Amino acid sequence: QVMERHGRKPMSMTHGDFDEEYLRALALTDDGRPRFRRLRFAAHFDSLMLGRRGIPRPHAEAELDGHRRRFVAMFERLETEHGAAFDLAHNMTVTPRNLGQVAGVVRSCSTMRFGMLSFQPAAQVGNPARWKEDYRAVGIDEVWREIERGIGTRLPWAHLQMGDPRCNRSAYGVLAGGRWTAWLDDSHPRDLRARDRFLDSFGGMDFERPIMPLAIAAARVLARRPSLLATGAGWLASFVRRAGPMRLLTGRPRALTFVVHAFMDAAVVAAAWEATQRGELASDPDVRAAQERLRACSYAMAHPDENRLVPACVQHAVLDPRENLLLRRALPMRA
Repeated sequence: QVMERHGRKPMSMTHGDFDEEYLRALALTDDGRPRFRRLRFAAHFDSLMLGRRGIPRPHAEAELDGHRRRFVAMFERLETEHGAAFDLAHNMTVTPRNLGQVAGVVRSCSTMRFGMLSFQPAAQVGNPARWKEDYRAVGIDEVWREIERGIGTRLPWAHLQMGDPRCNRSAYGVLAGGRWTAWLDDSHPRDLRARDRFLDSFGGMDFERPIMPLAIAAARVLARRPSLLATGAGWLASFVRRAGPMRLLTGRPRALTFVVHAFMDAAVVAAAWEATQRGELASDPDVRAAQERLRACSYAMAHPDENRLVPACVQHAVLDPRENLLLRRALPMRA
């Protein structure tokens, strides 16, 4: 709640292996009222994770579908019984072993109430002893093709790109009646003009806030630029045609976003960060590419004590190992 007052939208990360009693204690006050305006959880499920209760060694992604459904069902019951709104994301690590199962995960999870399906190609980070299989980098293009195969349509991303395309891709749309439709048709000039006008007019606005302040802020923008109404109407008509009017009316439409975050191996990140800190441009093409990606990073970690942000790959590959050593000394394991 404190973070929300400062304009942040915290999302808890979990493996989803907790009891409903825990969730209710977290989500509800003693008198049964929702503790948060919206409960946000990102749940990591994949067959590479060991030790989950009820399925300690899954061999295929489909074996986890029941656990995924049970996780979502806990939040749905909270919403039905107590009016507790929620926003859920599904995370999955991708390696050569489960790359061919990504499409199946997309098909099954799209029937559950996840608002985002996020996939991370594995990077060699952390303890090398944890890598039990032959390592081969899985590219972002390969993962994206599998997501498209699962949802059954092309996923446009370049028209709303953040950061380096070798690192991040996102596709925003609506699932209705079993069919996913992108908010924007990136091949249609009118939709792209609507995008440009929207970002130019509303780009800094927070749309997840109470309805009255949001309505007042939007009205101020529209008062200055009344032609935005015609632009918005044209875009809306285009979207309804593409999605299908009856499907939107009867197909229980909901927003569904697809994301891929492709992290880099620790060795190349360490070399790139060291060169960057020295003010050098590396001659090795792989290290130089890593430097380019770090400079364009849109996913940064805060270090308030040093008054700086660092790219996530630097945090995981360079800083985490040092900080974990300090944590082990400060918080030693006790028998």
